[in-house]
Amino acid sequence: MDHVPILKIGDVLLVSIQTDLQDQTVLALQEDLADRIVTSGANGVIIDITAVDIVDSFIGRMFATIAAMSRLMDAETVVVGMRPAVAITLVELGLSLGGVRTALDLEEGMRLLGARPPAAATDVS
Repeated sequence: MDHVPILKIGDVLLVSIQTDLQDQTVLALQEDLADRIVTSGANGVIIDITAVDIVDSFIGRMFATIAAMSRLMDAETVVVGMRPAVAITLVELGLSLGGVRTALDLEEGMRLLGARPPAAATDVS
């Protein structure tokens, strides 16, 4: 089973999904994320699904469950990097990610949460 990393950036947790999601991986992520929200006191969660090519109904429902769980622990969720094929699949499956905001990229996701994105490298030449 793959492990999905959860990084802390300020008061936001970044979940960067870099592998195909299996049911067990998503269930483990749900538990890990709940623990990290509590221990870190994060007030926002960004789920980066840029590398996700396909989702099924279980994975889609789990994203909604993770968002609901995060809200109960006072952390807003933003999903970033959704590919058009993933969005189409979610709609075709009749799944809505109620309470989940979306953004095109990490920078916009951070902005939606009122957090400052990591400083970009600047050219000093």
